[in-house]
Amino acid sequence: MNSWLKQFTHVLKPPDLHFRNFRDDFWGGLTAAIVALPLALAFGVSSGAGAVTGLYGAIFVGIFAALFGGTPAQVSGPTGPMTVVVATIFTVLIGRYPETGLALSFTVIALGGLFQILFGVLRLGTYITLMPYTVISGFMSGIGVIIISLQIGPLFGYKGSSGVVESLRNLPTYLTHPNGFALGLGLMTLAIVFTWPRRLNRIIPSPLLALVVGTLVSLAFGEGANLTRIGAIPTALPQPHWPAFEWEALRVMTGYGLMLATLGSIDSLLTSLVADNITRTQHDSNQELIGQGIGNLLSGIFWGLPGAGATMRTVVNVQAGGKTRLSGMIHGVLLLLVMLGLGRLTEPIPNAVLAGILIKVGIDIIDWSFLRRAHRLSLKATGLMYGVLFLTVFVDLITAVAVGVFFANLLTVKSLSDLQSKRVRAIIHPTDEALAPEEQALLEAGQGRIMLFQLSGPMSFGAAKAISQQMTLVQEYDVLILDLTEVPRLGVTAALAIEAMVQEACRQRREVLLVGVEGSVRDRLQRLNLLNAMDENHVFPTRLSALQRAIALVAPPKQELEVKS
Repeated sequence: MNSWLKQFTHVLKPPDLHFRNFRDDFWGGLTAAIVALPLALAFGVSSGAGAVTGLYGAIFVGIFAALFGGTPAQVSGPTGPMTVVVATIFTVLIGRYPETGLALSFTVIALGGLFQILFGVLRLGTYITLMPYTVISGFMSGIGVIIISLQIGPLFGYKGSSGVVESLRNLPTYLTHPNGFALGLGLMTLAIVFTWPRRLNRIIPSPLLALVVGTLVSLAFGEGANLTRIGAIPTALPQPHWPAFEWEALRVMTGYGLMLATLGSIDSLLTSLVADNITRTQHDSNQELIGQGIGNLLSGIFWGLPGAGATMRTVVNVQAGGKTRLSGMIHGVLLLLVMLGLGRLTEPIPNAVLAGILIKVGIDIIDWSFLRRAHRLSLKATGLMYGVLFLTVFVDLITAVAVGVFFANLLTVKSLSDLQSKRVRAIIHPTDEALAPEEQALLEAGQGRIMLFQLSGPMSFGAAKAISQQMTLVQEYDVLILDLTEVPRLGVTAALAIEAMVQEACRQRREVLLVGVEGSVRDRLQRLNLLNAMDENHVFPTRLSALQRAIALVAPPKQELEVKS
């Protein structure tokens, strides 16, 4: 409880703001805002809620995630993965609840922000990115495929589809009856964003250039072309809305809220790692989640799209000189000023141009590098990655990640179990290389009546089976020595397997000696009352001393030797 209160108190402290780097932070924020503007508009249109919702999201998440977050140079706003999920949310909730579905959808966005804050307070930030790369690669590539698929319709001059299957089903219509002028604008946009020189991209970002050129061409030559455009955007300050709830929809809303929170957290923390790499700094994962949560909570209340740390905008910000949280805040404030002063200039932007920009985003999200090399690394990893990709595209993200993590963990457990099983050894031959010369001599003197059972490395439930398999050997020896010297951690299942082996040896009236029981391993065995049931003559600090005791136990009494002589 005290740690939670401390974390809340930390959040409520004034953020570490200073103006010592103001000039570079301003240019960094300005450059990031220029890059963010066309993307925010495009994500807003793609979500189905309107271009202005993308701007609202970029403004609120951009300002407040920077202000309260834990990655100083990070720039946040709507991203491709978040937009894909929120588009599904709008489709599902508005379809089920036509009158309140829109309000419910933005409530889910606010709820996702609350979950992110909770993740940060519970200090889950260090664990969220502990996800197999094959799963991350699969669902990120799947999201890229979804973005491209959903923009095929707008690229050909049609209204966007609600899902990948619908878009693929309509593909023959798009190909046979395209809006030629819209398709031309879309292809021109793709040509600009793919061919614009990288050195000039820092001066004029290719998405902004494509947006301006495409809009001007459409105004000059597109009269009567029946183009779909963004339309009017409010130029006033956004108004807050109270969250809306439907009792029947609560379970669905909670599930989607958790989905947004988890995806936004993964997306943001991966970008934080990129920011650390290029700035040579260290971010605070838990504080970053709290900042992102506050931004998404406010974005949902003001009916904006959810956001996350945006890699491209963050890199652009750093390259332009942005170093502190002030740069991300300036980026959001500048977008607000653009909306209030220049909102009318965005009305004629064709959706086909935005589709071209988003197709480039989708192509960039796909993990081409890993897709090309995955089969060389592991066929199992390749199958897992493609399975997650398929489920992401044709089922949903939650199922894809859940199934992917489940099977990845199974494969990991199997591999660790095999590794741990090799570290469970029954040493019965005096010539074993694991023994020192003195130990070899003592084991040989035991004349096959001593079994040395050695465990090394962390022992989890994966090692329990290997331990249990050795239990049948106990009855063949008079003394069992359990060597735990090289075991730093003993899992519950492995501890219970050791307890069963000791009990079996005692039931067969065999002597049991323990070696090297220290630290957490001693604590675990004491809680099982295993150590408490054994006197000090059965617990030894070294293997040599245990072997010496074993020889004393198996040696015939002196009186018996005299009779035989």
